[in-house]
Amino acid sequence: MTSYDDDTVRSIPWAEIAGPLVAAEDAVARLDERLARSPVREGFVERFHFHDAAAALWLEGELVHLEDLVLHDAHMDIRTPTHELTRAYAVLRTRRQIFSNPPDWALGRDGLRQLTGRGMPAAKPADGREGEGGDALADSMEPDDPESEEAMLTDEFAAIDAVLERSRAVLDGVAVARPARPEAAPERDPLVYDPDWDEEARLEEWRATLARTADLPPVLAAALLWDAWERIAPLEHQSWLGVLLVESMLRQRRKTTAHLFSLNAGLRVVARERRRHRDRGTRLLAFLDAVSEAAALGLKEHDRLTLAREQMLRRLKGRRGHSKLPRLVGYALSRPLVSSAMIEKELKVTTRGALNLVAELGLREITGRGRYRAWGII
Repeated sequence: MTSYDDDTVRSIPWAEIAGPLVAAEDAVARLDERLARSPVREGFVERFHFHDAAAALWLEGELVHLEDLVLHDAHMDIRTPTHELTRAYAVLRTRRQIFSNPPDWALGRDGLRQLTGRGMPAAKPADGREGEGGDALADSMEPDDPESEEAMLTDEFAAIDAVLERSRAVLDGVAVARPARPEAAPERDPLVYDPDWDEEARLEEWRATLARTADLPPVLAAALLWDAWERIAPLEHQSWLGVLLVESMLRQRRKTTAHLFSLNAGLRVVARERRRHRDRGTRLLAFLDAVSEAAALGLKEHDRLTLAREQMLRRLKGRRGHSKLPRLVGYALSRPLVSSAMIEKELKVTTRGALNLVAELGLREITGRGRYRAWGII
């Protein structure tokens, strides 16, 4: 495990990174300011959740098709999901979870424990009763008492409802507390996990770096945190989480307020030789260039979506008030592609109705196939 101490933070090569740092800070601020007042902000944010998730797997050497990720998110896979697709979907859900919570949640103790799969402190049940008290009450009843049977069934149904509610919350990306009596974590298989890989200690070292960079400019602090995560490698099987935490730090420091920055999309553009260089100054410069590239890609995508929205809105003139075309406009802006089945599910229309709406809106067809058709903004 590589140490990332105070001397490492103090020995910043200011002469080399001053210019790129200013350019990266300005680029991020310009993009966030543009999105803060943009009518396509929500669609832009949703689109870049998908783009960033696919780019995160690309950086790890895995190829995930964007259309497969969109269809998997809609539960409409056209083929069996691969392991890479499942991991990309985990990145997608984590980004949504981070963005749906307060800016300081992800880097807090509870948020970090939940994101890393270490659970949260026990919470009381919704009715305010202690778990042990309820068990004692159930044990005190006679087994053949009708009231006892009814109470047992009530507890069972309540437990099932609680599991279903937590499952829905997880799918929606909302932070939830663990049950009142969490089960002990199973022992990790030594064939899968390295027994000498102390994730708790590595995470604490990375959090110490987070504290040491609190007074630095946000983008420079992000560069040091990203480099520290790459050197320390806190998590053995969730290496992609580090970039999401760095993006969350930018949001926590109010550098980005209207969106969650898509850093993976910028890192994908930078050559691996620069990102993995032995010299720390070269790695920091590579990160700053990635930030500038990601902001430039975001501005370009924003302008493209704005122009597409204006063109589609022209087709809505003279439409009736209950027309579903405006909803299709927003849905098409929020997804890299839409299929007829996705439109049917989202707008509650028939297959013929979905095809008619697409024809009226003038979306570009992507697949060109008869059995499976999809459209998007190109």
